[in-house]
Amino acid sequence: MERKAIALLMASAVCLSYVAGFAAAADADDLDRFQIQGSVYCDTCRVQFITRLSKFLQGAKVRLECKNRVNGTLTVSKEAVTDESGSFLMEVTGDHEEEVCEIVLVESPDKDCSEVSKEAFLRNAAKISLTANDGIVSNETRIVNPLGFMVKTPSTECPAAFKELGIKPDVIF
Repeated sequence: MERKAIALLMASAVCLSYVAGFAAAADADDLDRFQIQGSVYCDTCRVQFITRLSKFLQGAKVRLECKNRVNGTLTVSKEAVTDESGSFLMEVTGDHEEEVCEIVLVESPDKDCSEVSKEAFLRNAAKISLTANDGIVSNETRIVNPLGFMVKTPSTECPAAFKELGIKPDVIF
């Protein structure tokens, strides 16, 4: 009788360790799954930051691009479209620790607000870390900075908005 109890106890321990190992493997898979959240706006003052005059854009397209750090080869490309609040949500899997990843603007739904700066130092992109090995506590959701398309001509209301903020931008109105 005692042998049966020991055998049953050992069998239970083996089963329990198998289930625990399976659960740990499932948790490890979750470490390679990321939700990317962000927003897209219309930069009505051409200053590349949100002002009270900015409008969030529904239907704007953005793209996640991850590139190999060494040779610049594109390793991931995935698109998302903004909702009625100008927000997007995208899921990506895999650890991209050895890659440079960023969200870039693709297409604006507003033809009057569709310009993207071509200057390298003004490139409108949001870099993002997509690895569980970066010290960020939450690896479920990564929030990127807002990205903005620019109008061709700034709004006439921009100088007043800047005065309220106490700034003098390098934009000619």
